[in-house]
Amino acid sequence: MRAKIVPVLSVGILLSLALAGCSGASSPPKDDGLIHVVASTDVYGDIAKQIGGDLVSVTSIISNPSQDPHSYEADAQVQLSLSKADVVIQNGGGYDDFVDTLLKGANNPGVALVDAAAVSGHDQTPTTGEFNEHLWYDFPTVTKVATKLESTFSRLDPKNAATFAANGASFSSAVSTLESSEAAIRASASGEGAAITEPVPLYMLDAMGLVNKTPEKFSAAIEGGTDVSPLVLRETLALFGDHAVKLLAYNAQTGGPQTAQVVAAAKKAGVAVVPVRETLPAGKDYLEWMTDTVAAISAALK
Repeated sequence: MRAKIVPVLSVGILLSLALAGCSGASSPPKDDGLIHVVASTDVYGDIAKQIGGDLVSVTSIISNPSQDPHSYEADAQVQLSLSKADVVIQNGGGYDDFVDTLLKGANNPGVALVDAAAVSGHDQTPTTGEFNEHLWYDFPTVTKVATKLESTFSRLDPKNAATFAANGASFSSAVSTLESSEAAIRASASGEGAAITEPVPLYMLDAMGLVNKTPEKFSAAIEGGTDVSPLVLRETLALFGDHAVKLLAYNAQTGGPQTAQVVAAAKKAGVAVVPVRETLPAGKDYLEWMTDTVAAISAALK
């Protein structure tokens, strides 16, 4: 598993945090009638916005499309935002532990915390004994998160509960359509082989009935930021020359020489290459992004 996102707060930053906290200059307004939401990534920030609409103010800590969330370093402004939030959304499962760490020092005991891993119902995977934390590729979990947000917003702003319910129903209906698309792919492509560079899309590939043929040591090394052994790399590259897989899903936000070798081998063998991500692509919301990803996988399999 790749290194977790960790907070980095130097003495100077802590001092600036204290000064900012005293002045209140960077604090979001608390009398604007909005529910203030802080999300660890723009994936969850976008889901919150789709449920809350104009009744919520959303701050996404990680929102740069080119940012690798695993290398993110939290700063004092993040903790200040958390200290003023009504609702905080995190992925959990070891993915964004900086939220827990910073919340402990944020002096915000009344904040409502929505944790995707906690509501997912998932446990360790039987093959690796590890938890696949990339939960935004698991549509049942996304629906649970949306439902949790709807109930949380309704509790904080009961007069607008009907609006939150309507927005939640619309969002969940769109996610259900995505699940139907997965099921259609499963009906025609179940058992087909797929390769990955990291476990990012595995929930989606599993739902489509695709079989991950990638050596576990390869994807674990890439996710962990370590070198792949020559033997494991050869085994991975052979998947494409032997036509053991129909597609390669690779994390477009990370890369290195060995990942580049795998992508090049897939292209040379005529195997479709499908990019996946950990944060929103520029100009896309969550539903648009996932619709595009499902469509890309469907096209690759054909």
